[in-house]
Formats: sequence, structure tokens, C-alpha cells
Amino acid sequence: MKNILLLIGLAMIGTSAHAYPIDGYPHTQIRRLDYCTAAQAGEVSGCRLAEGATLSTEYVQPRLLGSDRPFEFEPDQAYGESLAVIVGEDGDRYGIALLDLTDHDNPIYAEHNGGIRENVGSVGKMLVGLAFFQELANAYPDDPQARHELLKNTWITGDEFVISDHHKALFWNVETREREYRQVQVGDRGSLYDWLDWMLSASNNAAAATMQKQLILLAHFGAEYPVDAEREAEFFAANKASALGKIYLEAMNEAVVRNGLDPDLIRQGSFFTRTGKNRVAGTTSYGNPRELVHFLYLLEQGRLVDEYSSTELKRLLYMTQRRIRYASHPALYSYAVYFKSGSLYSCQPEPDFVCKQYQGNKRNQLASLAIVEGPMDSLDYHYLVVVSSNVLYKNSAVEHQTLAMRIQRMIEARHAARIGAEKAAAALAPAVSGSVSPSGEDIGSMPLYEREEDARPGAIQPD
Repeated sequence: MKNILLLIGLAMIGTSAHAYPIDGYPHTQIRRLDYCTAAQAGEVSGCRLAEGATLSTEYVQPRLLGSDRPFEFEPDQAYGESLAVIVGEDGDRYGIALLDLTDHDNPIYAEHNGGIRENVGSVGKMLVGLAFFQELANAYPDDPQARHELLKNTWITGDEFVISDHHKALFWNVETREREYRQVQVGDRGSLYDWLDWMLSASNNAAAATMQKQLILLAHFGAEYPVDAEREAEFFAANKASALGKIYLEAMNEAVVRNGLDPDLIRQGSFFTRTGKNRVAGTTSYGNPRELVHFLYLLEQGRLVDEYSSTELKRLLYMTQRRIRYASHPALYSYAVYFKSGSLYSCQPEPDFVCKQYQGNKRNQLASLAIVEGPMDSLDYHYLVVVSSNVLYKNSAVEHQTLAMRIQRMIEARHAARIGAEKAAAALAPAVSGSVSPSGEDIGSMPLYEREEDARPGAIQPD
């Protein structure tokens, strides 16, 4: 079955992609995907991306559909010991949870400090996405098509909730073929799909706050959503920050609890922009490696809300923009990676210390979450991994990148004999006629890690 799926997937492979799979523009009307199509056709400038970023929309699906096996696994001792060796002397500052699904009939779970609970920054944007899809299902429980049409055809104008953000997003005019790469501004317009894409692929805080605002409106108005500008303004004028916060937190908590997750372990308790925090009362945010892997496991089973919602969330997490942090190691270039990351670092005065991005001396938190599938010529490996760290002074982006390679090699070693035997047996079988090979296109040179940028000493830089 895996080989059949591989042939179907490879037959649909394009050349290169951006966030949601590149062929998803007709399905979603996410304008950035139209830009990517133009870039790959040579009509506008655009980067070449990893082979693993070329899956088609139809192939990007939850891979454990039909399974209701609970997230109850005994930790594997060998993997656990290997993880402890990998993180070395900084081990007490790492939390790692890993679910190896390479052999779907025999999953292997391991963790290193998997029970820690820390702020995971922008990883919490996944919970905003989950809550919005849950409220969509509440409004249209038996009509995924209605949900899809609402996402595609509902246009939102950015207002004061977008203030402020240091991230940039790609803006593409389908008619004029003009592109901008800039921060989101008051007055910017996009469909709900556009705003979701900006929130999850570009990790844009303004987009996240806009989706949090829309979550409040959807939770309050239900199937009447979207309402006109006058009703929206009346609603926000009539409700104080505490009342709006109550609606927001109830919607976020319901999504976590209804989907079998623990709100004491994962929570996005506040808005991602300053104005959002001022307008809507919030609380603390945190994440836990073990429970975040549980989140990914439910997604792969199609059990986050339902199959439609899980599929769309997985597609929105498909990393087809420039790979960063954990996802950036060359060992993963030929792998499909579904990824979210978040950082919080800050610096304090210290002799001879220069504050740099991801290298705080006071706080240096980085969280990476990934589903990894591949490589593209075989799809032999499939695993879910979450890494949370707070290692001071070191470039955490590079540290996570190195961890990605070491975890990949650890998994390869565990399955080498079995996969080798399966391939040897397959080589003796008659060749499958009409098979399709993956593209051999040159993807060009790619950076090993993100460019470091100076940051203001003492400033907390959220991502």
C-alpha cells in the first residue's frame, strides 16, 4: 500500500512550492500559491526549494486515517538513551518527544524530559487554527463544503488588531502580478485562507491576532458569521476586554478538550499583538513536548475535529517556504516536513556579550514541531517530533538544525535492517509498470541555517 501511495504521490509532484501545496490555489484561492506558480514558471523571481516541498495537494493527507489507537505508548529505552546522548551536557535544558511511525504497526515512542511545560511561542498558532476549525465544525457540523466556501470566500480587512508585528508576509496581486514582502498593515485585505496561511506559513503575529479576533466572532455568532462591519463594531463596543477574553478562552479551551488534549499542558492564552492583548483579556500560554506530539498524532489519525479539518491543518503546515531551524538541515531536503516553530529570547547587559537572534543570555527558548515523511523516492520514514529548549548563549536555531540530523540518523539506524530486507525482497519482484520517478531538478544551493540578525539588548523577541 505504501508503494501504491508513493506512485500516486509522485505522479502528482510539481516542481517546487510555497506554503500550502503549490497546486492548491484553485482549491483555496490563497494568492501566495498563484505567485509560486508564476515563480516556478519563470514569470517572476522566486527561490528553488527542497525536493520534499513538491508534494501535490491531493497527496498531502493524514496518514493514519481509520486508526483510533490511543496515544498510550511505553517509552522506548534505547531511543530515550540516544536522545540523552544527542543533547549532551545541555540535556536538562531540553525537552524532546518522538513518535516513530515508520513501521505503522509497531510505533516507537521516546522522550527526554517530555513532561516539561514552557512557553512555546508561535507554536501556539496551531491551537488558534485548531480552535477556528472547531468553531467552523460547530457552525456547520455536517457540511465541510460550507466550511470550505466560507474559508475561501470570506474576506477580512486588517484593523487595529494587527498592531504591531515585526514579521513580514508575502502579498501578491493576481491581476497585476505585483509582489510585496512586508509587514501586515491596517487596511490589508485577504480571505480567511490568506490569513490562515500568513499565520502558519509566515508565522505572522498580525495574522494570528486577526484570526483570534475572527475566532471570537465565529464563536459568538455561529452560523450567522461573518457579520457586516456595523454588527461587528457594535459587538466589540458592547463588550469589555474581560467579556471578550471569556469568549476567546472558552473557544480555545473547548477545542483542546473536545479533541482529547489536556488544557493543563497546552494553551494559547493571549493574543499575539499588543493591541490584541489590550482589547482582549488573556492569560498565560504554554506547551508540553509530549502533548504536542499527541496533537500531531491526532492530526495524522484525522481526529482533530474531523478528517476535513485535520487534512486542511496538515496542508497549512506543509513547509514549502524557505526551511528554517529544525527543518533546515540538508538531511531533510528530500523529506516532506510539516512544521511550526516559535522562539522567545531576551538579553541582559554582560561584559563582552553581543545579543543576537536566538542567542539570548537571559532567555533563549525555541520550540520546534514537525511531521517528517520521506525521502521522496521511497517514503520509508514517518515520524513526529517536538523539541523545546532554553539553552543560553548558543544559537538555538543551529542547535535544533543539528538535532534534526542526529534524530534522523538515529531513526535510520533503528530501521536499516528491516527496510534493507524489504527493499531486497522488492527487487526480486516483477517491476511495477508505469512507475513514475521523482523530479531530478537541481534545487540549487540552500543555506544551512538562518542568517543571524542583531537584536536590541534586553528586548524579548517573540516568534
